[in-house]
Amino acid sequence: MPAATLENFAGRLIKPDDPEYDAARIVWNAMADKRPALIARCAGADDVISALRFAREHEMVVAVRGGGHSVAGFGTCDGGIVIDLSGMRGLTIDPERRVAHVEGGAHLSQLDREAQSLGLACPVGVVGHTGVAGLTLGGGMGRLQRKFGFTIDNLVSVDLIAADGRRLHASEDENADLFWGMRGAGPNFGVVTSFELQLHPQEATVTHGWIAFPIERSREVAGLVREFLAKAPDEAWMSINFGIATDPPFRSEQAGMPVVMVSVTHSGSLTDAERDLRPLREGLDPLMDTFASQPYIAVQGMNDEAMAWGKRFYMKGGFLAELSDEAIEACAAQMTHVPAGGECGVSLWSQGGAIGRVSDDAMAFTGRTAASWVGVEAAWEGAALDEPHKAWSRRAMAALKPHTTVGQYVNDAVESDVGSVRAIYGDAKYERLVALKRTYDPDNVFRLNANIRP
Repeated sequence: MPAATLENFAGRLIKPDDPEYDAARIVWNAMADKRPALIARCAGADDVISALRFAREHEMVVAVRGGGHSVAGFGTCDGGIVIDLSGMRGLTIDPERRVAHVEGGAHLSQLDREAQSLGLACPVGVVGHTGVAGLTLGGGMGRLQRKFGFTIDNLVSVDLIAADGRRLHASEDENADLFWGMRGAGPNFGVVTSFELQLHPQEATVTHGWIAFPIERSREVAGLVREFLAKAPDEAWMSINFGIATDPPFRSEQAGMPVVMVSVTHSGSLTDAERDLRPLREGLDPLMDTFASQPYIAVQGMNDEAMAWGKRFYMKGGFLAELSDEAIEACAAQMTHVPAGGECGVSLWSQGGAIGRVSDDAMAFTGRTAASWVGVEAAWEGAALDEPHKAWSRRAMAALKPHTTVGQYVNDAVESDVGSVRAIYGDAKYERLVALKRTYDPDNVFRLNANIRP
């Protein structure tokens, strides 16, 4: 590697012989065990420009790390440079405009906490240690999406460093073509150093919980869910989760049985939640019912430990055209042959509401017209279990494929070949993205992502 002499670099340069190196190179998914030649932990936008210039001068592969949470491990690389934004975690809120200014290394938990201190919220994901940057640029699904839309639907503007080192500002009014592409394919076009995100009034207390049933009742559950969603207010976000019961929270005699769980976060008033959730809770005889009023901040952090750093993780995903009995039964069938030694599940997240009130052509993201998102997820420890868990995920998604519609949530994507990426966006959007790539990154400097090849 060339001598790491970056001009006027104010941050921290970490090389393989540095005592901090092994800790600094770790990312969330333990499967992404890479050894970059240099980690440039930036202190600000000037450092990003310096690191990018250095990488281009020395023809180094560039990885960009925000929160380090990429499922595919795109935030690291072997032998190249990691432009690490973890030192850039500034976050301020303008309460009058209800806008958050968020630097590229900030986490969702920061945004949730600071916004809620003012009685506000931005619709973001469901794991607090996820980076704002990666989540937002790929779409941003979460518990408030039916009420306020995806995170990208609330993105006001971005400041980024382009492949040639230019500082660019993109919004509906400035570089609007680039802004279209940033919302759903953003990592292809530059390093985002800051975001402006719209906030909304949100009470501190929400109603959250789930009911669980033996998996043999999946078809009955599907009917219940369809009936509920047909009348549900935007404040009610639902997921259906297929998994294996564990002790706790299930009783010891229930541990090991395949189950289907219906989870709801109701972000309206407690009175409205009690009324709206009543049809889900009465006369159904579930194995468990955990609904209760809880602080929104607590609900947002409830998955943080289960999704902690250090596990090995693999997933596949898509969008369901409709919540049919056949699709539900296909999901349930995947839980009859899960590999031992890990945690496997299939999840459906309800769409509709505010999501459907934005035109699918408004931005690069594709999939908002679907009834729900479906994700097949496997987590485990130890490389010896890699192949059985990856194989299960692939088989499960193949079984669900006939029920899917156009698009894929790019934050799920673990493959980056042309065919897979084209399928994420559909032909028309993909060609538009190729044209943008040729304008803003013709040399494909930013290629460690769901890559749009110029």
